[in-house]
Amino acid sequence: MAHNPPAFGVEEDAPDKHIGAPTHGPELIADYVTRLPNKPGVYRMLDQHGTLLYVGKAKNLKKRVTAYTSYARHPVRIGRMIRATHNMEFVVTETETEALLLEASLIKKLKPRYNILLRDDKSFPYILVRKDHPAAQVTKHRGARKIKGEYFGPFASAWAVNRTLDTLQRAFLLRNCSDSIYESRSRPCLQHQIKRCSAPCTGVISLEDYAESIGDAEDFLKGKSDQLLKRLQKQMKAASTAMDFEKAAEIRDRIRAMARVSTTSGAILPTTFQDGDVIGIYTAGGQSCVQVFFFRGGQNWGNSSHFPRHTKDSSPEDVLDAFVAQFYFDKPVPKQIFLSHTLPSQALIAEALSERAGRNVPLIVPERGEKKKLIKQTVRNAHESLSRKMAETATQGKLLAELQELFDLPELPQRIEVYDNSHIQGTNAIGAFIVAGPEGFRKRDYRTYNIKREETIAGDDYGMMREVFSRRFGKLVKDKTLEWPDLVLIDGGKGQLSSVTETLRELDVLDRVKLVAIAKGPDRNAGRETFFMNDRDPFTLPQRSPAMYFLQRLRDEAHRFAIGTHRARRKKEMKSNPLDGIAGVGPGRKRALLAHFGSAKGVKNAGVDDLAKVEGVSQKLAQNIHDYFHE
Repeated sequence: MAHNPPAFGVEEDAPDKHIGAPTHGPELIADYVTRLPNKPGVYRMLDQHGTLLYVGKAKNLKKRVTAYTSYARHPVRIGRMIRATHNMEFVVTETETEALLLEASLIKKLKPRYNILLRDDKSFPYILVRKDHPAAQVTKHRGARKIKGEYFGPFASAWAVNRTLDTLQRAFLLRNCSDSIYESRSRPCLQHQIKRCSAPCTGVISLEDYAESIGDAEDFLKGKSDQLLKRLQKQMKAASTAMDFEKAAEIRDRIRAMARVSTTSGAILPTTFQDGDVIGIYTAGGQSCVQVFFFRGGQNWGNSSHFPRHTKDSSPEDVLDAFVAQFYFDKPVPKQIFLSHTLPSQALIAEALSERAGRNVPLIVPERGEKKKLIKQTVRNAHESLSRKMAETATQGKLLAELQELFDLPELPQRIEVYDNSHIQGTNAIGAFIVAGPEGFRKRDYRTYNIKREETIAGDDYGMMREVFSRRFGKLVKDKTLEWPDLVLIDGGKGQLSSVTETLRELDVLDRVKLVAIAKGPDRNAGRETFFMNDRDPFTLPQRSPAMYFLQRLRDEAHRFAIGTHRARRKKEMKSNPLDGIAGVGPGRKRALLAHFGSAKGVKNAGVDDLAKVEGVSQKLAQNIHDYFHE
């Protein structure tokens, strides 16, 4: 039985179905239970197509999975999940903590349909003080932390990082230029002129003094600002006493800049702790918003809103429990976490986070004082964010309901994919699709395909559609972790629909996808489109129909994305030079060749002896250049 390799070094222990075993539902699950151990672990439930339905953890696998052997005491939604289960996979772990970590990992990676999901999870920016250069650079950083240096964060947004970076530049005059620019400077740049950099590049400040400024900046980011402030105040007073008023004014500006980053409009700053995250949840109408405030070094590093996906009957405690486990799986764990609700697995999550961090990480539900005020403010922010989100999605929900009825979908579409092609006479051909759902356009899920198969004729829209759908849905068939669309819209008419239908039939997935082709109206008039589907006659919609406007928006977004990608590729190709791919021909030799022959075409048509006459081109290199163009 194929499955993903276990994480955290745990041992895989998945009992196979025996001959004559039940095929699905409670009977299938009961059959698995007979061979499960009384050990902690993680279980996965899959449907008939191998698509993951649910990931769960258990202190005792046998007891936990037994709960699914009947429909009793389960809500309707979980009953549907049990009925759809055609296969199960298991991982036995040493401890329940390992099971929790593995569960969080699998949920974040595989995004099962029936789990509470942190669907809008994102990477947070950091401030990086690079230590791989004599004059350390201070810059914003996202992604893997592979560069040598000190990382400070996370910050809730790029705005919060930029605001703090601006403060660091004003207060400590630190460079933010790249190493190449640093090395090329012969005199101070504009950043020095406007008092944002002390210009270590030209020796205006010594590397020793600059390193001291870097140390001060790091102390400030670590929350040691009180000692730093006292030292600066002494320096300002000394400069003033010495009648060096320019120096005193410079230090005064530093102190003011430091004060700016510690204040945020409407925010309560902690005085009883310096480092920690404050997390609050507000639930209404079957939806939730989780608000996270980041406090580091006694400073407010911003807040972020998250809208986990869950069922209407999920309690705030259950949603927050799942959120915390998933949120900190791939992020640095703070010194402490303050919560608005007590979690069902609070002790277990605290143990898991402490194990990850290598120190004790308490999870606290404050009951009084300053921390309680912070929690109230966080919940109030969550309430306001959820209200805005629900107002924005109300109209979107109505439009999706119209599409559900219009195209006879079994459920409200959660993922709509819209496909389009773009090329000019077959050149730089690309296929693309955009994704939309209840939350609007999901731009992180947009994808493009360079048309590259030899059998696809340049400029053949039908062939391009066949290639794109073959590659896209071929991957969906192979990779069970990917999310399938509920509705697929194609920019085209009956011909495109037929090509796509044939491709999906060959992949044996036609019954899993609802296809709709949107053909432009006469003279390409918007509002007079014709819709083609496999199971009904062509039809149109009223020009002023909200559904028509919505479908036009989806199609236009797909067209914008496809043509934008095509233009970017064409522009890049126009900038490239035919000589770029020749080994041994760098910028200098390329300039010499172009100057000698006038153009790349002239170089291509030149003989070996003529090429060897160019300064810097040996006989051997001349032969290589000639062979490159005359294989």
